[in-house]
Amino acid sequence: MSEQLTLAAETRELVGKGASRLLRREGRVPAVIYGNKQDPVSIHLEEKALMRALMTGHFMNSTVSVELAGGTTTLTLPKDVAFHPVTDRPMHVDFLRIGEHTTVHVSVPVVFTDEEESHGLTKGNGVLNIVKHEIELVCDASAIPGEITISLKGREIGDSIHISDVSLPKGVTPAITDRDFTIATIVPPTVPTVEDEELDAAVAESNAEAAAEAEGEGDAAEGDAAEGDDKSE
Repeated sequence: MSEQLTLAAETRELVGKGASRLLRREGRVPAVIYGNKQDPVSIHLEEKALMRALMTGHFMNSTVSVELAGGTTTLTLPKDVAFHPVTDRPMHVDFLRIGEHTTVHVSVPVVFTDEEESHGLTKGNGVLNIVKHEIELVCDASAIPGEITISLKGREIGDSIHISDVSLPKGVTPAITDRDFTIATIVPPTVPTVEDEELDAAVAESNAEAAAEAEGEGDAAEGDAAEGDDKSE
């Protein structure tokens, strides 16, 4: 089960771009808590504490207990984190307010095991083609899986792994119910064709010509520079 995280926060009286920029200069990240038929609450978090939570790798599929100054605690589920396009610093967080046993919709990472026991991968030199790195699930907020483990033992080239092949924890169901969707396949190794080899050779030849041309231009520039030095003397 995914662990519950805790973040300290403070309510913010001022909202808007100017107020948010000021908070970020002070090492704080604006956020909002909404949902569960209650009014939204604007808050701000310490950026360092938020980064530590993000670095766990399972922030988006963990319940987060937001502790406000004054002793108020709200159980939430992160729904969105906005990042700066250049620095990748967190700019804003949306938290969905939930109850202890609220049914939630989450994306849970898939982990593949027993690759060494897959004949298709070890003996056939097959390639694991992952179609879905995460699976959207519906479950109780108190029982969100940290990950879904899928064994590759005995898998051969040409095998497909569908959601119906996966044993989900009790009370956990796929969010997609209208089809038996594919999670991964084991495909044959990629064999270079004559066309691929010819293209590689052409690219190598072109790179060699470009390098030689650049070297020639460099020699010419050095010659010009030397001639200029001679004249100046």
